[in-house]
Amino acid sequence: MFRKLALTALVAVALTSGAATAEEDEGSVTNYRFSFDGPFGSYDQNQLQRGLQIFTESCSACHGLRYVPIRTLSDEDGPGLEPAEVRAYIDQNFIEVWDEDLRDYRAAVPNDNFPANDAAGAPDLSMMAKARAGFHGPYGLAINQFLFGIGGPEYIASFLTGYNDEDEEVAGSYLYGNDIFYGGLTAMSPPLFDGLVEFNDGSPNDVESMAQDVAAFLMWAAEPEMMARKRMGFTAVILLGLLAVLLYLTNKRLWAPIKRRAKGGSAE
Repeated sequence: MFRKLALTALVAVALTSGAATAEEDEGSVTNYRFSFDGPFGSYDQNQLQRGLQIFTESCSACHGLRYVPIRTLSDEDGPGLEPAEVRAYIDQNFIEVWDEDLRDYRAAVPNDNFPANDAAGAPDLSMMAKARAGFHGPYGLAINQFLFGIGGPEYIASFLTGYNDEDEEVAGSYLYGNDIFYGGLTAMSPPLFDGLVEFNDGSPNDVESMAQDVAAFLMWAAEPEMMARKRMGFTAVILLGLLAVLLYLTNKRLWAPIKRRAKGGSAE
């Protein structure tokens, strides 16, 4: 029985790998290695700060983060900005929010969320890293997701680097060729190009590096509590392990006298 299960698992992995290889030839989602991958992974603060800069300078003109409080930019498990830096970020970028009481726009404060922005029909990016599945498997069985996760940030990074020269004009609208986007054409022009953003720490600013940085930032925006959840899960596993040992020892202690009497009676 065990051999059959093991053989089935190996075949499934082989099919998954084969499907992944075949999809890569067609421009499939690249399985980028992010620092937060795996049960012990964590966000890279420097990468999140770079991703915030890229989002601000390249993406925020059309996309919003309406479900992300601005104050969370100072979270230790997030970008880790100082409170003064958060306020300076608001001032430098002239961030304004709609005030229902004033019925007008006002300057944002850290307790406000990022403003909504759906210019030209652009989607909000607050949950985009969880809304996009980068990995599936043969016949859509989602086998790859057990191995690599859903792959939301990988999809975003692959999409941003997947533009090609196969642009078309459809019904009076100019569409841009993209190997990753469903149908191969998207209304969004390539948002990144080499050297678009200059980082203070001298980090690489080629398209692929910036795509990974902003994808990591959007993953944090969608899952700001990921690190706390991983710590809680690790603690729970340790406690459950200790509980299992204590239950085993208790079981041995309670049943030991009964087992000795049973052996004694058998001997007589």
